[in-house]
Amino acid sequence: MIGISIATKWEYEATLEYFGIKDKKRIDYPYGEYFIRTINDIELVFYSTGVRKVNGVGGTQFMISKFNLTKVIVVGTCAGIDDKFSNLDIFVPNKAVQYDCTVKDIEPLIKQSFLVNIDLSNYGNDFYKGTIGTADKAVVMWKDYLELKDNEITIADTEAGAIAYICKKNDVECIIIKGISDFPTDERTSDKFESNIEQMNVYIENTPKVMNKIFDEYLIRFI
Repeated sequence: MIGISIATKWEYEATLEYFGIKDKKRIDYPYGEYFIRTINDIELVFYSTGVRKVNGVGGTQFMISKFNLTKVIVVGTCAGIDDKFSNLDIFVPNKAVQYDCTVKDIEPLIKQSFLVNIDLSNYGNDFYKGTIGTADKAVVMWKDYLELKDNEITIADTEAGAIAYICKKNDVECIIIKGISDFPTDERTSDKFESNIEQMNVYIENTPKVMNKIFDEYLIRFI
């Protein structure tokens, strides 16, 4: 069985809407809920985890153990870091890193022991790749955005790098499919609270668009 990992409530609600899932098909588990769907004769378990690394890893480890997963596909939204790209662009990263695992004053931001290389050679080459950076905080501060940009991070989220890391520990293939929902706003030139609210509103508006695009154009290819 293949697991489809989904973090936020907005992403999961968009998934339920896309697949027309009714309440009786939704099953609770310690980190959220899941439903099972068969696509192209392949059985998939779609599961919500909640946000941040500990929930993403806990939910994924639970599902790996319960369903003996052979692959985990992390789907959802991300913040754009590389400004060559735009909202709603979809990425399948070939590298995933947890960037909040170092003492920045004395160590590099990107530590090789927390970097996972993802082999995409079986899936072609006609999609955006790059490095996804994961930390236990959303990228809403401009200084964080600039730091990630300086370290050649392409997109950022709060779960995927940790899930890729735990999949590697379990010898389970991990694919990440993420769409840009928003870019950080430079709060130095505006009210910080209003900037954060604006970014959140853009995220909420774009989340269903990202999820629909992933399910329409990418999921079947990677299962």
